[in-house]
Amino acid sequence: MNRRNFLRTSSVAAAAVATGPMLFGTQDKAGTKTARIGSGEFVYECNHAWGTLPEGYAWQTTHNVAVDAAGLVYITHQGIGKLMDTVLVFDSTGKFVRSFGKEFHGGGHGIDIRKEGSEEFLYLTNTWKNPKVMKTTLKGEVVWSMNRPKIKEYEDPKANYSPTNIAFTPDGGFWIGDGYGSHYLMKYATGDAGEPTSVIGGKGMVDGKFQTPHGNWTDLRDPKHPKLIVCDRANGRLQSFTLDGKHLSTTEKGTVLFPAHIDIQGKLMLVADLHARLTILDEAGKVLAQIGDDPEWRKTVLDGMKVRRDAKLWQAGKFVHPHDACFDAKGNIFVAEWVEGGRISYLTKVS
Repeated sequence: MNRRNFLRTSSVAAAAVATGPMLFGTQDKAGTKTARIGSGEFVYECNHAWGTLPEGYAWQTTHNVAVDAAGLVYITHQGIGKLMDTVLVFDSTGKFVRSFGKEFHGGGHGIDIRKEGSEEFLYLTNTWKNPKVMKTTLKGEVVWSMNRPKIKEYEDPKANYSPTNIAFTPDGGFWIGDGYGSHYLMKYATGDAGEPTSVIGGKGMVDGKFQTPHGNWTDLRDPKHPKLIVCDRANGRLQSFTLDGKHLSTTEKGTVLFPAHIDIQGKLMLVADLHARLTILDEAGKVLAQIGDDPEWRKTVLDGMKVRRDAKLWQAGKFVHPHDACFDAKGNIFVAEWVEGGRISYLTKVS
């Protein structure tokens, strides 16, 4: 399939050169000072005002974050209000590089990066407006685009389809989580557009069923026993499966609270938890750290969800709603939060 320039590079790059950058945290937001958080071997300097935005550009509810091999940082925001690109790219210092994706406005959500041969590609999920999954180059040129699956689970037009995130498999395929739709996970055999080869899940609370399979990731830390890990968000748990979809295990209550997405680096698994914390687990699923965990603050955050709507209530060193988090090459962490006005935090590891 020929690539077409569906997501053109935005003119905001030129505007950034002409007018200069704007600090993320200069919009009368509280909680933008640097704070030290964590404990033991997982202590971080937390900067809630990482990066710069072009003049006239504003976050419209930040969602996901990914880092490519060159250290460029890709961030999605949903797009609520003024029409603008929904994928923004920064260098490792936080300087704006480029943006694309006006066509995603209103539905920008998941983003992950996979190297295929000598080239890296973005896999994007447009979750609400015109739901679809898209593979693009790092500059936003479309390789393929997939809409609603043509399988029996979606034959009924009332069956919702709202894909949220993707997990890559070692054979070149991937799993798509229909987190905001009908609660299925669908396996695709290759990195090309097509129809699912298998389906697991559906709505439910028993093992193997989901309530909002929002994020998913392939765990290759034990190469002899690779696993698919699913953030079964509304059920408050992680479920693991073989790569062909057989259920293996479910985390104990309290291990995670409202898990949104996963990243793995080396021996560590990082879980962004929408209930105001990050969790780091080892290969055996043992919790090594609950970063930012504060039960009293969590009660405040969850009380009518008013904190996410009022940046003046945000506090330094306290998360509101981590929606995605990922490591950079040095083991530092980027956090994208589901808050109005957006927030990207950078956690620099100090121990």
